[in-house]
Amino acid sequence: MTAPLDMMTLVEPLVPALRRYARSLLRDRSAADDLVQDCLERVVGRWHQRRPDGDARTWVFTILHNLAINRLKQTARRGMHVAIEEQDEASFATPPDQEDRLHHQAILDVLSQLPEDQRSALLLVSVEDLSYAEAAAVLGVPIGTVMSRLSRGRHRLAQLVNDVPKRIDTTIPILRRVK
Repeated sequence: MTAPLDMMTLVEPLVPALRRYARSLLRDRSAADDLVQDCLERVVGRWHQRRPDGDARTWVFTILHNLAINRLKQTARRGMHVAIEEQDEASFATPPDQEDRLHHQAILDVLSQLPEDQRSALLLVSVEDLSYAEAAAVLGVPIGTVMSRLSRGRHRLAQLVNDVPKRIDTTIPILRRVK
């Protein structure tokens, strides 16, 4: 029975200091209180792992600090927690992206129609942001060849893009007759 009494006499006076430290780390009163609660649960559950000759105060603060760091990392990964009740409906709405995906797919389809040499030069310079010299080294051709392939590829790409019919006309409402 001496261990629980020993634990209570050593840990209970630390609670106000733990709360202060947790609040300074997290800058949120309720999150800090939750952190102290988690810390105290861990202290009680692992009291037997503490070195008897070690400083209990340092051990408890180390536990709190490590829990706080883990929580901050978790928040950074997940993002801030926002209660649904505190948000308006507009913050949950996202604009539709189906049309963008269709246009993106149309560009990919058009790119696939280009000859391989033009497509490679175009992708290396325009998408991967390589210089003409770097693209020439990758393709194993002179810089002039890369420049001419780019010119022909861009010209052909512009022609193909202009020839693609617009898949969705957003100005005309789509109505369906239901009987």
